[in-house]
Amino acid sequence: MSERFTVARLTREDEHFEILVKPQKALEYHNGKLLSITEVLAAEIIFADANKGTKVSEEAMKKAFKTIDPLKIADEILKKGTLQLTTDQRRKMVEDKRNQIIDFISRQAVDPKTNLPHPPTRIENAMEQIRYSIDPYKSVEEQAKDIVKLLRPVLALKIEQVIVAIKVSSLYASKAYGTLKTLGVLKREEWRGDGSWYGEIEIPAGIYASVLNKLGDLTKGSGEAKIIS
Repeated sequence: MSERFTVARLTREDEHFEILVKPQKALEYHNGKLLSITEVLAAEIIFADANKGTKVSEEAMKKAFKTIDPLKIADEILKKGTLQLTTDQRRKMVEDKRNQIIDFISRQAVDPKTNLPHPPTRIENAMEQIRYSIDPYKSVEEQAKDIVKLLRPVLALKIEQVIVAIKVSSLYASKAYGTLKTLGVLKREEWRGDGSWYGEIEIPAGIYASVLNKLGDLTKGSGEAKIIS
């Protein structure tokens, strides 16, 4: 496949569905930065194998997607399937993800001897020694956990934990609860008589800012949070 075009694919109902796309526009669409599906597609055709030019039957499309509209099917493939990256795209995504992971670890991990953060360059050098293969699609948090385990024989570090007290009014408590309790380890909680919720959650210190942002999104800025230990 020429790097002028690439393939996005999705398997559903034991059938393979592929579309031929423009690499950069497909990546922008996949990341929510482009809204027009027609700008992405090299052809408004759903393939079983794009390299061979084999089309999917209408019956298979109806069974898997409840439609034969190629634009609606292409939208699902791009949002829920796998996009084949060009060499340059993969290299850039891996590098961006590596930098995000290094930043994430440097904000959370400290040297247990000094309780001071490790500089990003020190973490980067240690990562070179363990030769961890960065996955451009996996989350920063998931990969950072794996990398920290592998780094410990190479670099002394520990993840600093804090306990955050959170208060949410009755207006948002029920809706926000399911998300809030997954942010860390729930140490204590209390549903109060007025319908509000109070909880104490243990989290890595480095994600405190992101927890505040999440709380703000869930409560339209009305939630309260503070580090208590």
